[in-house]
Amino acid sequence: MTRPRLGVAILTMGNRPAEVRDLLDSVAKQDTQPARIVVVGNGTPLPPFEATITPVELPENLGVTGGRNAALKHLLAHDDIDVVIDLDDDGLLTDPDVFTRIQDHFKDDPRLGIVSFRIADETGHTQRRHVPRLRAGDPLRGGPVTTFLGGGHALSTAMLEQIGGWPDEFFFTHEETDLAWRALDTNWKILYAPELLLQHPRTSPARHAVYYRMTARNRVWLARRHLPLPLIPLYLGAWVLLTLARTRSLAGLRAWAGGFLEGTRTPCGERRPIRWGTVWRMTRMGRPPIL
Repeated sequence: MTRPRLGVAILTMGNRPAEVRDLLDSVAKQDTQPARIVVVGNGTPLPPFEATITPVELPENLGVTGGRNAALKHLLAHDDIDVVIDLDDDGLLTDPDVFTRIQDHFKDDPRLGIVSFRIADETGHTQRRHVPRLRAGDPLRGGPVTTFLGGGHALSTAMLEQIGGWPDEFFFTHEETDLAWRALDTNWKILYAPELLLQHPRTSPARHAVYYRMTARNRVWLARRHLPLPLIPLYLGAWVLLTLARTRSLAGLRAWAGGFLEGTRTPCGERRPIRWGTVWRMTRMGRPPIL
């Protein structure tokens, strides 16, 4: 297999111009250059960029899912892209060989659909939520996983053509799991490759005002869309208990409960339950789809 051609997508709301500039500079320093770079302004105008960068200004904020789908539309309009790399706009590539390593991974395995980066702050610390498996004690242990990190990852365009793009309805949270389950159910592989580092400030997802509501709503939508019927109450019940144990904010719990009810009452898109064979495969990989 020839070395795959890369496209880069960066999504911004216009509130991090310095960080976007630094990220683009780190992309320019890669020893393998992408064929195309798209920067999407999610409901915001964009500053001028070099001629090698395609700016896409959306008239409104379409969320992470809508913004990434807009980037995909522009990247996949050309037949010279084999792998799409999504990078958070406040991330930074500190090593010059990240893109070369991505090419190596996809070149070596034609059924590789998704590669997840390791995310660490400027001190080298990786938050537990940034390790895409249940046993998160060692963030440097890579291997096959059942989900991936939204902040830094690479997607096979062949896979995307088969399973589709991001779930527009989700807007924000759990969109990676939705895409990952669809990939696994069509026999694509997901790899966590900790040598691919994206430096990213240490943050909490709860900093977003809509976090609790959308987390609950999208969790219910995810189950309704993709789980076999007997697993839906097990999955949602487990996450209700985990949320009650972990959440210290009464206002957050109220917002979460409202989002949970919204998820049960509102359309979630087409239902395509994963196969029981996929459930067993995920279980053998250490993360059955009830957690």
